[in-house]
Amino acid sequence: MSGILVKMLTGGAKIAAFILFPVLALAQGGAPFLSDDPDTPGNKHWEINTGFIGERNPFGGSYETPNIDINYGVGNRIQLKYEVPLSIQEMPGDSNHVAAGLGNSLLGVKYRFYERHSKTHVHDGEREIKFSASIYPQLLLNNPTRSVARDIVEPAPQLLLPLEASAKIRWIRVSGEVGYWFTGKTVANSWIRGIVVGHEFKKDTELYLEFYDQQDVRAPAATEKFNESTLGIGGRIPIVRRQWLRLIGMAGHGLVSATPSNGQPSWIAYVGIQFLSEQRRRHGDE
Repeated sequence: MSGILVKMLTGGAKIAAFILFPVLALAQGGAPFLSDDPDTPGNKHWEINTGFIGERNPFGGSYETPNIDINYGVGNRIQLKYEVPLSIQEMPGDSNHVAAGLGNSLLGVKYRFYERHSKTHVHDGEREIKFSASIYPQLLLNNPTRSVARDIVEPAPQLLLPLEASAKIRWIRVSGEVGYWFTGKTVANSWIRGIVVGHEFKKDTELYLEFYDQQDVRAPAATEKFNESTLGIGGRIPIVRRQWLRLIGMAGHGLVSATPSNGQPSWIAYVGIQFLSEQRRRHGDE
């Protein structure tokens, strides 16, 4: 009976997320979450995230430690990104070994093309933004190492074309992202969808719930379609005055049963530090 109840709850969570996505894809994504949002660091300001990222199932694990994510603001609406990890693949079974090497580089340019401000609310000298939207093309590239040959990373180049949106509804922040990965012959193209819902408390402490889904459009011959759905909870907590250094983290689990071929995670996690060269991320123009 307990197994049936767990399946019912898991199925209900997935159905609710798929129903809510078109409504909510109008919180704040970005590290430590899988999905992103339209916010930027602000003109000539930096946001640097570094930490441990991991996911594991009964058949193996994938880890990035450290993952280094560097972002820079060009004006208040543009963000430049460079991200690179040290990747570790745990491959149990007959081989039962761990391989480590330099991960793929990810380059991106975010452009917040639309924002609507509150007519009455002002926060930190800025008009509070009520709704915003952005595009965020990102290019994944292999580094000149043997990481692909050793099955540590996927072959590249790969291109992600996503659309992000964010809204504040009373005390709740909601963000959503939908995008498409264009890949090569050996890696399946896929859709991504993410929703982050939560609240920003006093002193910039934030707590959010995230639903994230990635589904293959096609799969190479003799390969099962990849379909990863996860539910996670995470947030950001300032650890110094003026909130320029914050502890960030997220933990979650898969909503799809793991099999040897689909690679679904039993758990996912992110633990790290976020450095901001100004107190807050930029939610809109001054």
